[in-house]
Amino acid sequence: MKHQSGFVSIIGKPNVGKSTLMNALVGEKLSIISPKVQTTRHRIMGILSKPEYQIVFSDTPGIIEPKYKLHADMMKFVNESLEDADAVIYLTDTFTSAEKDSELIERIKVIKSPLIIVVNKVDELKETEQIMERVKFWQEQVPTCEAVIPISALNKFNLDVLLSNVLKHAPEAPPFYPEDQLTDKSERFIAAEIIREKIMMRYKEEIPYSVQVEVVGFKDEEKLLRISAEIYVMRDSQKIILIGRGGVAIKAVGVAARRDMEQFFGKQVFLETFVKVKENWRDSDQMLKQFGYKSE
Repeated sequence: MKHQSGFVSIIGKPNVGKSTLMNALVGEKLSIISPKVQTTRHRIMGILSKPEYQIVFSDTPGIIEPKYKLHADMMKFVNESLEDADAVIYLTDTFTSAEKDSELIERIKVIKSPLIIVVNKVDELKETEQIMERVKFWQEQVPTCEAVIPISALNKFNLDVLLSNVLKHAPEAPPFYPEDQLTDKSERFIAAEIIREKIMMRYKEEIPYSVQVEVVGFKDEEKLLRISAEIYVMRDSQKIILIGRGGVAIKAVGVAARRDMEQFFGKQVFLETFVKVKENWRDSDQMLKQFGYKSE
């Protein structure tokens, strides 16, 4: 039987719904989600396997102008995802205009892989005419694209149409990964990201952007996962806020993270966390390598 396999990169500006889209396509929550920008920091692959095809989607960081070495490494992940892509999804939303996105539009016009423009969050528009206006807008902006597809990743609207367009560009090939594998990331990585998501959701101002989580212990017992994580911030004042009075705030993070971990891993989780200060880790080559942003 004919079998297709392909790599598809999902790119776009922050907060347009890239992680929500990949999670919806794969059917599992692999990328963390929050309303804040820069939630996704790595290239995370989500693997959709069916008897007749396997599509490896890459969720990538939102495209920004780098302010730190961390940002520069994040943008490297975006560029790397384009190098091996059989197709590229440029995800935008119903609010983006040419004035806001003019420089980025010029950049996507030169992408060599087949380009599919996807307009997300159409559930927030009241009239069908408004949706068609957005489709027409992008057809005019990037006439070389393969298709412009309106979707709602949150409500899983029109994802079947998107998938059928993706499959047009997937070459005939055997699967790249075992059919039961969901992502290229380790269980340690998933656990660390779940903790970081809870911090992103619960804290304001600089805390979410100053935090990095590293899982230093991951012991899989018969009925229990024992996970130990170190949470890094950049200042003592941030450590105090993160822990909270009497440790109440960090305990709430742990409870929420453990609940998601137990659902994902399918067993009881014992989680312990330690908060540490590491000044300016976002500009430290050594720390960025330790956290997996730089290759060895």
